[in-house]
Amino acid sequence: MSTDRTRPAGRRDQRGPRSVPPQRSRGQRPHRPQRPHRWFAERLLAVLSGQRPVHWMLGHTIGEAYDQLAELAPSTPLGTVRGSRPVLRHCRGAQPATGVVEAFASIAAGDRVRAMAFRLEQGPDQRWRCAAVELGGERLTAAAPGSR
Repeated sequence: MSTDRTRPAGRRDQRGPRSVPPQRSRGQRPHRPQRPHRWFAERLLAVLSGQRPVHWMLGHTIGEAYDQLAELAPSTPLGTVRGSRPVLRHCRGAQPATGVVEAFASIAAGDRVRAMAFRLEQGPDQRWRCAAVELGGERLTAAAPGSR
């Protein structure tokens, strides 16, 4: 009987249990954290398509961006088209200054494609927040008080 308690009985090689490197299958990449503009694009899509309530973005917006979303969300501008849920096709971002990301995304629902642009700003707490949103070239602005 073997007195070596780190090796299973009958094992003859000298390597320990942690000496074999982990193996990944071909094409598998290490996990990378999602970029902030992609994360925000998915959240904005969920709100503007009616899948999530607008207050879901409450802590993730600054300035007039929340008011813009609150005004627009009830009309669900990116809602379902003939049974097809909207899907985020592409999302790209550019960093014109430190702590600022300007991004655009294309959203498909059925045979229809819409464009969305938004601006993210990084606060002193290092969290990203949405500062402005545009859909299809039209800026989403909250209605002036008394204009209904």
